[in-house]
Amino acid sequence: MNQPLMILAGGNGFLGRHLARHFRQLGYEVLTLTRRAKRFGEVAWNGRTLGPWASKLEGAAVLINLAGKSVDCRYYAANKYAIVRSRTESTRVLGEAVAQCLNPPALWLNSSTATIYEDTTGAAPANTEAAGRIGRGFSEMVAQKWEAEFNLATVPHTRRVALRTAIVLGADGGALPVLARLARWGLSTPQGTGQQWVSWLHIADFCRAVEFLVARPTLEGAFNLCAPEPLPNATLMGLLDRHYRPRWHLPQPQWLLEIGAFLLRTETELILKSRKVVPQRLLNAGFRFRFSSCQQAVADLLPQIDSAAYLP
Repeated sequence: MNQPLMILAGGNGFLGRHLARHFRQLGYEVLTLTRRAKRFGEVAWNGRTLGPWASKLEGAAVLINLAGKSVDCRYYAANKYAIVRSRTESTRVLGEAVAQCLNPPALWLNSSTATIYEDTTGAAPANTEAAGRIGRGFSEMVAQKWEAEFNLATVPHTRRVALRTAIVLGADGGALPVLARLARWGLSTPQGTGQQWVSWLHIADFCRAVEFLVARPTLEGAFNLCAPEPLPNATLMGLLDRHYRPRWHLPQPQWLLEIGAFLLRTETELILKSRKVVPQRLLNAGFRFRFSSCQQAVADLLPQIDSAAYLP
C-alpha cells in the first residue's frame, strides 16, 4: 500500500521539523522543499520559479507552505521587501505548480499569521475568523498580501486552508526557549506595560490542528491556529517567574526594550503588539486542545527546555 505524500515547502524550520515528524508517525511520506537539499527526503527549489521540484507535487495528498523570511529582523526597507516577496512569490509559484499538475494535491495549507488582526487591547472582544478586525500596519499588510496571493491561485481541484498561526510554543524552537533563558537572569518581569495580549499555541496542538484540518475535507478557508485562552503578557511572564524564581528582577520598560531590539537587530512589535485571537472555527468544527491554558503548556515545555540546557 502506497504511503500518502506530504510536500512541505520551506519545511526545515521549527514548525516544519515537528510537522514532518508528526506526519511520518501517521504513515505519510514527507518531502521537504528547501533551498539547500542535503538529506534524503529533501528537494531543492528557490521559492520563486518553477523547476524539477514541481513534478513532486503530482498526486500528493497534502501540500503545506511554510516558506518566508523570518520577521525577527529590523524593519528596514530591504527587509520589508524581502519579507513580503518571500511569502508572496513562494505562494504564487506553488499555485503555478499545482495548476499544471494532472493529479494535483488534494489539499493545500498555506501559512498566514494571527498578526493579520489589529492591535486589540483591554476588554475588547477577541478576534475570530468571522468577526476579526483586520489591521492596517506593515505586519497586517504582509498577512493580507500573503492570503491574497493564496486566494488568487487557479487550483479548482485543490482544497485550500490558510493557517493564521499565533506564537507557537515549543522546547526546541520558537520564542519560549529565548524567554526562558532571559527569565533565568531576572528578565521575567512584564514586557512594556505587560497588558498586551498574547495568543499562543503548544507545538503539539499545532501539529494536531493541522492533522485535524487534513482529515476533514469539508473545512476550507482561513483558520486561527491558537489556543482558546489568550493571556496578558504580564501573566505569561509571571508563569516563567514562578518556574525559575530568579534571585533578582529587572524591569523591562518599553524604552529599554527598544534599545535591546536595536542591538539584537529585531523589532519590539514582536513582543509589544497585543494579539487577542481565538480559534472559533476549530472549536466549532470539534477540535479539542490538549493544552488549552498557557499554564499547562509551560508546565509541559519548561522542564524539557531545562533538561536540554543543562545536558553536558
